[in-house]
Amino acid sequence: MDSRAWDVFCRVIDNYGDAGVCWRLCQDLARRGHQVRLWIDDARPLQWMADPAGLEAVQLMAWDEAALHFEARPGGVVIEAFGCELPDAVKARMAAATPTPQWVNLEYLSAEDYVERSHGLRSPQWQGPAAGLEKFFFYPGFTTRTGGLLREPGLIEALDAADHQPWLARQGVSPKAGERLVSLFCYDNPALPRLMRGLADTPTLVLACPGPGSRMLQTLQAANALPEGLRVQHLPFMHQDDFDRLLSACDLNLVRGEDSFVRAQWAGRPFVWHIYPQDDGAHEAKLQAFMDRAFVGMTPAQRRAWQALWRAWNGLDAEAEASGALRPPALAPATEVFRSWRSELLTQIDLVTQLQDFLLR
Repeated sequence: MDSRAWDVFCRVIDNYGDAGVCWRLCQDLARRGHQVRLWIDDARPLQWMADPAGLEAVQLMAWDEAALHFEARPGGVVIEAFGCELPDAVKARMAAATPTPQWVNLEYLSAEDYVERSHGLRSPQWQGPAAGLEKFFFYPGFTTRTGGLLREPGLIEALDAADHQPWLARQGVSPKAGERLVSLFCYDNPALPRLMRGLADTPTLVLACPGPGSRMLQTLQAANALPEGLRVQHLPFMHQDDFDRLLSACDLNLVRGEDSFVRAQWAGRPFVWHIYPQDDGAHEAKLQAFMDRAFVGMTPAQRRAWQALWRAWNGLDAEAEASGALRPPALAPATEVFRSWRSELLTQIDLVTQLQDFLLR
């Protein structure tokens, strides 16, 4: 096995997502025998996100100290997560090392066509403290012409073999007979009350993860504004392995950002993605690009219904905003489609394996 020294740099900008993706990357690398340092500007999310064994395997480093204490490890790898821009002192020490470390910009995930064109591109550094170095762009994605998705060995087998009822009981979750389970993890979303009304058509227990969605539901509960047929249970922060178990135990998952978005796909359950909104509206094209790929196995009626729900949940359907409720399509027939999509993704090589192979070229 090719064992290397990896330095992963992360700035926590988008709530917990940046830390979540980088932590999964670091933990997967460490489990494969690599030496890993994570330079992060806000390690607080890792206090609940990371399991204790993972914290022992990855060395946490303060971003603010990188300019003083970073030492380039010859022949190592430096990951610049999501274009976080390395400190000049770090670049200079990389350029001075012999041999120089391999430098990779791990980009944001998208299903758009440009990802295939941009994946693996080389960026020579002609000036500044990094002069003489080359940076490579590594794009996660959903096709064989991209870098794939984070998926640690054994993940799918463990999720599919899990006995959900004992695990739910240990979390204090006790669904009533005939009650479906829906997880909620979203950004602030004005469509939430309408979706809750739509969910109430069937007895439903909403498991609300900490964040804006949970706070909005608490406000509705305080005002006695939750519809009949809907129960809400507020969950504490949980580490990533438990979060994965939660998604695989639910009948429908409402997820957000990038990390929980990918994990919902590995759960193989119907889900609705709350994409991070961008001021220039670029998120609409990004959302549509994913639906165009993931919903291809649906019937035309299913595709229309699920796209309408996803667009309405993301505030992209003015007609739906005026309606009284957002009702998810039937979940049972959709489950087979979402599992088929997962099966298609499983034919691809996972991101860490591809990243290792890319660097060995």
